[in-house]
Amino acid sequence: MSDEPSESASAVSQLLPGEEFAVLDVTAGWAWGYCALDHRVGYVAAIHLTDPVEPSHVVIEASAPIQSGCDPLSHALAHLPMGSRLCGKAQGARLQTEAGSVPLSYLRPIGDHESDPVDVARRLLGAPYLPGGRTHQGMDCAGLVQLSLQLCGIDAPRDAREQRGLGRPVKRGEPPKRGDLVFCADHVAMMVDDCMVIHVGWAARKVAVEPLAAVSPRACAMPVELRRLDRGCISDL
Repeated sequence: MSDEPSESASAVSQLLPGEEFAVLDVTAGWAWGYCALDHRVGYVAAIHLTDPVEPSHVVIEASAPIQSGCDPLSHALAHLPMGSRLCGKAQGARLQTEAGSVPLSYLRPIGDHESDPVDVARRLLGAPYLPGGRTHQGMDCAGLVQLSLQLCGIDAPRDAREQRGLGRPVKRGEPPKRGDLVFCADHVAMMVDDCMVIHVGWAARKVAVEPLAAVSPRACAMPVELRRLDRGCISDL
């Protein structure tokens, strides 16, 4: 999704395969509307849109292969990024879809949520920084948090500043816990334990696990804020 109807326009977010896009207008081959999942508004090339289908499964690994047959060693026709939604019928250890066959080990049924967003985020370690990105091929800080929470059944906005409304503030002097969200200016991370975070690192320029101090760049005078989510959605590992 881009902020203007042009191939050279800046990306505001990324629609994942199977996500619903509500079209408000179509002009000169560009559809203007919003992602039904998080209401992010933008432009999408109309040729990339298809009729919506009720999904049955969601990809939970960094990427999942679509194969032509049931042989697990068969060539992958394409790969679907984490968060992609598919419609198909489970047959043995595979999901049969119109596009091909996908191993069920890469998927979860819709509604069968993960329990730990930090575990989800770890599967994307090494994904490079990409403004507006939401896949293992490119990710921004808010995209990492949003995707990790969504797979745990927690609705999350697309922007870091809007994600500040999630959960409750962690009181001063209260130790951080796994799954706490950490904010500094327009950056967001998640606590892995009481001293490490997982985020799209300022210096690393990729998804990485780093000390809590890495959330705040040296030139940033903004305070660090922690917010705690419902522990019923996160395992205390």
